[in-house]
Amino acid sequence: MTIDRAVLMFAGCMVLLSLALGFYVSPWWYLLNVFVGFNLIQSSLTGFCPAAILFRKLGCPAGVAFK
Repeated sequence: MTIDRAVLMFAGCMVLLSLALGFYVSPWWYLLNVFVGFNLIQSSLTGFCPAAILFRKLGCPAGVAFK
């Protein structure tokens, strides 16, 4: 799995987790969706993604977006 796909999968899991926690635990968990969304936007504009750095350190091969 490349870093690109790992980042997309991680973001999707975080959104689904945030929705579930917001529905079952507290509506404040919806703020995690806001954070994930802003992080995806800033990553697309700047090329800096903390999750990509983490997955690179874990040994995922580079994809097209994060070289």
